[in-house]
Amino acid sequence: MRSLGSALLIAFVLLGLVVSGPVPEVDRFVADTAGDGLGLRGVASVVTVVLGPILPAVVVVGLLVAAALVRPRAGLLLRAALLLAACRAVSLVKPVFERARPTTDYPDFSFPSGHVVSVASVGFTAVVLCAWLARERVRMAVLVSVAAVVLAALCRVILDVHWLTDLVGATLGVLGVGLLTAVALRLLPAPKPTA
Repeated sequence: MRSLGSALLIAFVLLGLVVSGPVPEVDRFVADTAGDGLGLRGVASVVTVVLGPILPAVVVVGLLVAAALVRPRAGLLLRAALLLAACRAVSLVKPVFERARPTTDYPDFSFPSGHVVSVASVGFTAVVLCAWLARERVRMAVLVSVAAVVLAALCRVILDVHWLTDLVGATLGVLGVGLLTAVALRLLPAPKPTA
């Protein structure tokens, strides 16, 4: 897990360095293709409110409340809250890369997408918790998490506020930090189910 987490984190940093310069052709192509918002700007605006930075904040509060109420699992839930916070911190590196957005309507930097970092952080944490608490639901947690990340990413492109590589970078960063943090917090590997 450490090797994979390290490799993903290195890929995240390298991608950030590459896209800090001229905009890659793949980003221009995707932006031009979704240039009219595919007629879904209104829907994307609503979805991006829900699948954004507020989501991990609400989930962390929920984990902390659950830890206070469910004593036997308090340690696990507190470690999950730390995992989520560490994953969410991936967006704090935006000033390192100083990447401009596709549109000048937003003054902050673009790489990595904070919305995708938020959704991926919650999804990663949910999958880890499922591995501990409901192993039979891990596959469903992965599918729902991936779908939510893709939906959040699509909305950010439709709204013309992120490049494709911002979204890929956000996902790589969260997975890298998530794996390394989960190992450090002894959340991975999850215990084997008892028979």
